[in-house]
Amino acid sequence: LKVLRHEEFEEGCKATCNGPYDGKWSKTMVGYGPEDNHFVAELTYNYGIGEYHLGNDFLGITLVSSQAVSNAKKMGWPLKEVTSGVFEAEAPGGYKFYLEDKEQLKHDPVWKVTLGVSDLQKSVSYWSGLLGMKIYEKDEEKQTALLGYADNQCKLELQAVGGAVDHGTAFGRIAFSCAKEELPNIEALMKKENQKILTPLVSLDTPGKATVQVVILADPDGHEICFVGDEAFRELSKVDPNGDKLLDDAMAADNSDKWFAEHNMKKVSA
Repeated sequence: LKVLRHEEFEEGCKATCNGPYDGKWSKTMVGYGPEDNHFVAELTYNYGIGEYHLGNDFLGITLVSSQAVSNAKKMGWPLKEVTSGVFEAEAPGGYKFYLEDKEQLKHDPVWKVTLGVSDLQKSVSYWSGLLGMKIYEKDEEKQTALLGYADNQCKLELQAVGGAVDHGTAFGRIAFSCAKEELPNIEALMKKENQKILTPLVSLDTPGKATVQVVILADPDGHEICFVGDEAFRELSKVDPNGDKLLDDAMAADNSDKWFAEHNMKKVSA
């Protein structure tokens, strides 16, 4: 994965991009290619927070890449073969990645993101019936469903967890871009269907850059879903050739671990 851009912020995000935390934070976008046509992960770092309680809401990301498997083995990174040719790796902080030992997909090696749900049929009805995702697969025995907006895009897998969904304290979300004229329609539909809207349609200013419009929803299990106006987002999401350097500089400047150690203190556990 490549660092696509990195940004530092002195205070919390109005659209709660960094969860319910109000202090200094940063975000780093990583992916196999530009956000315009690849799945991208937004890594948020809240200064002063040492660890988060993870729930059962985010169950993992699946990559199709023999190169990733090879890299892990060369680095001595622990791998567990969960099914034939599929290896589980745990990232720092406990997030799970599933690496398929196959030739890397050309359009995007990120195949699917898996979310835990309490009622598979209810969730499928929401994501497909209301949000318009196509159902690619559904397995009643395994209690899973695979959905997506396009054949060549990363898929969303819903996996029943056999009980309530616990979101822990890390507060992630799924985001999609769409034509900005669709945003009022999405908001109106959710109001009509009495669905939860976390952030009504709002314009967010970025100094010196485009003003972007977003609406943030919550599905039946409280998974946050952000729809963002594509036109402004394309300007904001351009790959920054200085992204790697900005991230390196920020990490070098962040002496928080050393400071806490010298003062015999630990970062806060959220």
